[in-house]
Amino acid sequence: MCFTGNTFRSMRYVLVMACLLGAAKCWAQSSQQAATGFPSKPVRYVVTFAAGAAPDTVARLLAERLTRMWGHQVIVDNRVGVAGLLGAASVAKSPPDGYTLVQCNIGTNAIALSLYTKVPFDQNRDFAPVTRIGTTPNVIVVHPSVPFRGVKDMVTYARTNPGKLSYAAGFAGTSQPLMMELFKLIEKLDIVHVPYKAGPQAVTDNVGGQVPMGVYQAPSVVAHVQGARLRGLVVSSGKRIVQLPMVPTMVESGWTDFIVTSWYGVCAPAATPVPVLDKLNADFVAILRSTELQQRLDDLVVLSAPTSREEFDQIIRSETVRWAKVIKDARIPLQ
Repeated sequence: MCFTGNTFRSMRYVLVMACLLGAAKCWAQSSQQAATGFPSKPVRYVVTFAAGAAPDTVARLLAERLTRMWGHQVIVDNRVGVAGLLGAASVAKSPPDGYTLVQCNIGTNAIALSLYTKVPFDQNRDFAPVTRIGTTPNVIVVHPSVPFRGVKDMVTYARTNPGKLSYAAGFAGTSQPLMMELFKLIEKLDIVHVPYKAGPQAVTDNVGGQVPMGVYQAPSVVAHVQGARLRGLVVSSGKRIVQLPMVPTMVESGWTDFIVTSWYGVCAPAATPVPVLDKLNADFVAILRSTELQQRLDDLVVLSAPTSREEFDQIIRSETVRWAKVIKDARIPLQ
């Protein structure tokens, strides 16, 4: 029997394809088996905020319920520092098996990518989004001595008094001052940012009248607005929040496309098997849709907003682009 060169090449091709298909089948089976038995040991859940902060409280509520669901402990591991970049990077470098997760957020996983010259991970390359957890609106408030009754009053004053109005907020890379910088770009306003390293100190100075206006996450100031120590001008969510029913949204105030919220979510290392990611998504979403947990989150002024993996990936990508443009247009210096 005679074999030509073409025959040998064809046989080689068939053998290579058979090996590849066999390997793919084995990988798929092992991945499915990993998901079927997942989890079989404790899961580490990294939170890039300090213990006691609102995101940490949210993480512990989830960890408690996942522990009951899975029969294995979910351990909350607080890794703070450099806007959460160090904690997130530690997860990006962890084994991609679903046993190490990070509570990703707007600051660490979207804003920081354009704000810092050195980011120790690539969000799109190093992480697999699992689901969004929820969103929290920002609130613009003023000291009671300030005559503004709404955001339109603030705009009118700022236009006629450029550079004379100031607001307290966190450092430049957090969502609250970036929200104000976006608004300033839209309305071409000159309002001075007074940055604070610690949010509670900013609120204290705002309540004391040292700074006339402030932009904060809603949970930080709800009690002060309810107690008339601060006056709420506007909330940045699409609808009013239960705790501050008298404070209108930006949409109601005339800025129909202006919605800005801080968000939390869950991300895993990028190469985590798809069946494991699907199980993580299904279990997190089931818990987030429970009436009991939604009420607990409402009490923290966090709106439960779970998504598919694909939807959350698109949210992160669009938010990254959005805030990169604000940072560039507002000429915020890189950190």
